[in-house]
Amino acid sequence: MKYVLRHFNSIKCLLSAVLLCLTMPGITGCDKLPPSYNAIDITGADAYRDFQLRDPQGKTRSLQDFRGKYVLVFFGFTQCPAICPTALARAAAMKQQMGKDGERLQVIFISIDPERDTPELMAEYTKAFDPSFIGLRGNEQETKQVADEFKVFYAKVKTGSDYTMDHSTLSYLFDPNGKIRLAMRHEHTAEQYVADIKTLMNHQ
Repeated sequence: MKYVLRHFNSIKCLLSAVLLCLTMPGITGCDKLPPSYNAIDITGADAYRDFQLRDPQGKTRSLQDFRGKYVLVFFGFTQCPAICPTALARAAAMKQQMGKDGERLQVIFISIDPERDTPELMAEYTKAFDPSFIGLRGNEQETKQVADEFKVFYAKVKTGSDYTMDHSTLSYLFDPNGKIRLAMRHEHTAEQYVADIKTLMNHQ
């Protein structure tokens, strides 16, 4: 009988704690639980600091230019047959699904193929997905420096007399303070991306 009473009292204590978490999170400290994401939370990672690359108009851009916005960065190339158009189409769908909050999102496409991705081609390519998307490029050395900073893999692969590019497929999300927050997986949907950015917005 004593065991039953002790067990009952333990359940009562647990239920009381849960109710306090739901009704008074500021007092119980339950609001300090880390948010849960579909993406990889890389908040505080010692990398992903910034970039200095040129837009199609020749203006040098960095993360500082987009303070106050959530910034989604993806690395790719305009002749990419599947991965890159899928990533940018998903970003466009994501922005649309966010409604008014979509105005707080800036999508940036960084070329890993500066040899073929001219400024004119970059402008035409990104605008095909959304007029607000910005394409950035540098010379070969600048491209390598930024890719190393973002831990992005890329390599030329010979295809007869031409070549294609192998590259990693993560998208990187920065908060409005320019801090890296999430590495978002390519296999996830626009809905999962939107869920993650809304979670981040609610915990800012």
